[in-house]
Amino acid sequence: MQQAWAGVLKRLGPEVPTAWFERFIRPLEPTVLRGGVAMVNVPGKFVLEWVRERYLNTLQSLLSDEIGGHVVIELVLQSVEKKTTVVANVTPLPVPSELNGRFHPSDRFSFETFVRGQSNRLAFAGAKAVANAPGTKYNPLFIYGSSGLGKTHLLHSIAREILDANPRTPLVYVSAQQFAEEFVNALQNGKIDQFRRSQRGVAVWLVDDIQFVVGKDKTQEEIFHTFNYLYSLGKQIVLSSDRAPKDLYLMDERLRSRFESGLVADIQMPDTETRCAILQAKAAQDQIELDYSIAMFLAENVPGNIRRLEGALTKLVVQASVEGVPVSVGLAQTMVENYYRAGLLAKPGFNQIVEAVGKHYRIPSDDIRGISRKAPIVHARHVAVYITREITGDSWKHIGGLFGDRDHTSMMHGYTKISEMMHQDKDLRASVKQLIRNLYPDI
Repeated sequence: MQQAWAGVLKRLGPEVPTAWFERFIRPLEPTVLRGGVAMVNVPGKFVLEWVRERYLNTLQSLLSDEIGGHVVIELVLQSVEKKTTVVANVTPLPVPSELNGRFHPSDRFSFETFVRGQSNRLAFAGAKAVANAPGTKYNPLFIYGSSGLGKTHLLHSIAREILDANPRTPLVYVSAQQFAEEFVNALQNGKIDQFRRSQRGVAVWLVDDIQFVVGKDKTQEEIFHTFNYLYSLGKQIVLSSDRAPKDLYLMDERLRSRFESGLVADIQMPDTETRCAILQAKAAQDQIELDYSIAMFLAENVPGNIRRLEGALTKLVVQASVEGVPVSVGLAQTMVENYYRAGLLAKPGFNQIVEAVGKHYRIPSDDIRGISRKAPIVHARHVAVYITREITGDSWKHIGGLFGDRDHTSMMHGYTKISEMMHQDKDLRASVKQLIRNLYPDI
C-alpha cells in the first residue's frame, strides 16, 4: 500500500498546484487495503471535503492503476493532532513548484525521457519545434489523446526547454480545471484584473486538459479572450485535450475554430515496440534491472494506457521484493494472469451496452431488445445498435441476431440514422460519445 501510494504521489504531483499538493494531498495517510477498499486518513473535515470534491476520483483511478485492480478509497476523518506516519516515510520524486510565483517543470518530464514512436511522432516534433522557437511556429499547438499517453509530459518538456534557454521567460502552465477554479475565485473576490494579468502577461501559455471547461460558459468566454489577446501579440499557446477540437462538442464554436488554426497533433496508443521501450526507459530512470524479455512480455500482455503499463511494472517489482525473488518472466506471467486477464479492460458485452443505454434513456432493457415501435424505444434501440457496432465491430448479421434476429439492413439503417443525427445534434453526439467512453474508455 505504501509503495502504491508513493506511485500515486509521483504521478499526481505534476498535475496539482504545489500549494494544493502540500496542503491537501501530501497529508493524506493510507493505512490499509482490504477487499478492494483503501482506508485513507484525512487530517480535518475541511481537507476531507476538499479532497472528496476535487480529487477523489483521480486518486482512486491512480491507486487502482498502481495496485493493478479496482480500488475504492474511503476517506476517514482523524484528529488534526494525529501525526501522519505512512506518507511521511515515503520519498516521492520532486513535484513541480511555483516558488516566487514561477512554474518549475517536473524533474521527471523532459524531451530526453519521452520515448518516441510512430504513435506520437507528430506531437513530439511539434512540441520540440515550439520549445526551440516559441511564438514563431505551430501557434497554437493542440495536442490530444487518451489519458496516460504523454500529453502532460510534452507540456512540461516544452516549459523545461524554454526555461532552460531563458529562465526569465514569463510562462504559465495551468490545468483547465485550475484555470476555472481560480477564475471563479477571482470573480467572487473582486480580483479579476489580477487574475487576467497573471494569465495574459506571459510569453508562453500552456493549458492542460482543456476539455474540462466544456459546459462552463463563463470560463470558456474568459479563455476565448485570453487566447485572442495572447495570439494577437504573437505569444506561444499550447493546449492539450483528451479529444480532437472537432470532438469537443459542447465547446464554444469560436474556441474550437481557434484551436484548429495551428498544428493539431494526436498521440495514439503506442505499438508494442514503443510500449516495451517506454518500460525499459522507466526501469532505467528508476534504477530497476529489467530484462528485455520481461519488458516485451508486459508490453504485449498488459492492456491499457502507459500509466497502467508503468503501474504493472511497479507492481511486478514490489511483488518480487515482497516474495524475495528476482523479477522474471515467470513472475510477470503470474501477475498478468492474476490482475490483467480478469476482464478489467475487456470490451463490454451486448447486455452491458443495452443496460447502459436503457439506464441513460430510462427505458427497460427488455423493451430495447423487443419489438416495440414507440419512438423513444426505437431511438434508444438505434443508439444501442450504433454503440454495439462502434465498440465490438461485429458484423451487421451478428448484431441483428443480438437484437432478436432482426434483418441486417435494419441494423445498418439504425446505425446510419444515429450517425447522421449526431452530425446535426451536438447534445446527442455528446451523449453517445460519453456512453461509449463510460463503457469502454480505451476505444
